[in-house]
Formats: sequence, structure tokens, C-alpha cells
Amino acid sequence: MRRPALYSRSERAAAAAPLAAPPAPPTRTRRLLAWRPSPSDPRTLWGVILLLGVLVIISLALALRPGPRKLTQDDIDAAVLKTLETTTLPSAAARAAEAIRPSLVRVAGYVKKSRLKELKPESKDPKDSRSGQGKGKPAPSKDPKADEDEEVEYGTGSGVVIVDKGVILTNLHVVQGADRIVVTFSDGLTATATITGVQPENDLAVLQASKIPDDLIAATMRSTADLQPGDEVVAVGFPFGIGPSVSAGVVSGLKRSFRSPEGKQDINNLIQFDAAANPGNSGGPLVTMDGEVVGIVTAIYNPTSARTFLGIGFAVPIENAASAVGLHPF
Repeated sequence: MRRPALYSRSERAAAAAPLAAPPAPPTRTRRLLAWRPSPSDPRTLWGVILLLGVLVIISLALALRPGPRKLTQDDIDAAVLKTLETTTLPSAAARAAEAIRPSLVRVAGYVKKSRLKELKPESKDPKDSRSGQGKGKPAPSKDPKADEDEEVEYGTGSGVVIVDKGVILTNLHVVQGADRIVVTFSDGLTATATITGVQPENDLAVLQASKIPDDLIAATMRSTADLQPGDEVVAVGFPFGIGPSVSAGVVSGLKRSFRSPEGKQDINNLIQFDAAANPGNSGGPLVTMDGEVVGIVTAIYNPTSARTFLGIGFAVPIENAASAVGLHPF
């Protein structure tokens, strides 16, 4: 039987003829990638409708959300009343004392033992601020000369910083006759001080501290022009060396005069007050409820030898006190 002829292609012909690859079947992914939105396509229309619906729902939610309620005066009054009922506020006297506290100083005068005989107790008057501390006889030393040179605290009083460079106002009788003056600031810093000015007619002395705290604050002074009897005041100082101590009262009178029991000194134009003051308060500030200094406590009236407070104290108006430093802020 005759067989059909078989044909084979030559290598050259095979290389010259391109091989046709079979077409790949279309897939779903390729169909999706090939899709383009068209205004006439229903899917485009439904997509726009869905987007608009979402935007409408969001707008309605924002519009219907309740806004913050507007505060009324009744709401404010109720909140203030609630605070007053649940919070204990400091008293006016406590606020005044806290305002003046950074400017308050303790003033102590020291003398050598050999000079104690010169400073006779009978030369003191009830208005001075000797606290009684340091007056006991020191223990005798083996060296009589060293014992005579030993210093003892002779008097304690108060003072107030009126210039933040360490300028302090106090009473002259607090530091008069002292061999050495030591001041103690509110933060506990102690420093020696020197007398830079005196005003004997008002029993005032100006001290300059040798060193001061970094954050020293001077007191705020206030004119006494509008001061009236009945105005509340606070006396702050170191009565009998104890302190700082605070006592509150009122202005009892103005333009008062005071004569020391020995009749050695008259002081005029004084503020009379009834806030408790005792020896040691001398030189301290008399303060309004705003924490502003209107006077320097200088004397108490006691016709007995007890030298204690009977309800009448006197202070030098701050105008006079400031003039002792060359200041007249009013």
C-alpha cells in the first residue's frame, strides 16, 4: 500500500517563520481593568446616588447634633454659690498677712557684755520693743576680757523691706545703742545690717542689709489720705520675739499724739489702732486688708509698768516713714 508523503521543514525555514502563540482566554480581572465609567453605564449612576446618600446622611447627623447650651446668669450664680458652700476661703486678715510676709524681717540688736551697765533698764520706755530675750547673764568664761567682749542679744523688734535692694524700715529705739544689728528675712536668711538714716522725731531708723535673698520682695506702701477710723488693719511682727505673729483690728483714730512715760519724746500725727501689739512689734508694718503698708508700729499706751497691750497702739504714717528714706511715693 502506498503511504502518504511526509514533509519536514528545514531549520532555516523554521527560524524564519514566526511562531504564533495561542491567544490567552479573557479573564474577569482583565475585564474589570478594562472598564471605564460612562454616563450611560447604570453602575456609574448607582455609584453617584450612593455617594449623595452618604453625604446627605452625614449632613443630617451634623445638623441634628445638639450644640452646647448657652450659659445664663442663673448658671453662673449657682456655680459661684456651690463654690462658696464647698470651699473655705481665707479670711481678709490671712490674705493681708500673706501679702506682707515676704517683706517682713526680724531685727535684733546685740551689745557687748561690758556695755550692759551703760544701757540701764530704767532708760527704756513701754513703747520700745525689747523682747526680754538675751538679757540673762552669759556664763562666765575663764578669760575675763573675752567675757567682757561677748555679745548678748539686747533687743528684738520688727522691720519691713521697702526697697528690694535690702532697705529696711524699723524703729530707732529697736536698734539704738546696738553694737551689731542682725536681720532675719522671711526665708530664714540672716545678715548684718547698718543704720543708714534716722528720723528721731518719728522714732524711725533706716537699715541696709549686707546681703539679701535672691527673690526679695519690697512691701507695697499706701497713702493714708483716705484712711478712716473703722478701717480694718493688721499688725504683723515679732511680739516678745515670737513670730511672725499676726493680729487684726481697726483704725481707732488719726492724728494722735504720744508722749513717752519719761516725757523724753513727743510724737505727733500718729495712727491709733486696736490690733494687739506688744514689745517686739515695734518697727513692724501696719497693713490694710489689701496687704499694703500704711504705717510703722512704734508705740503702745500703757500707763502701768507692765508694758503690755491694753488696746491702744500707735503707728507712724507711712508718708513720714518713707520720707526717712528719701521716698515720698504719694
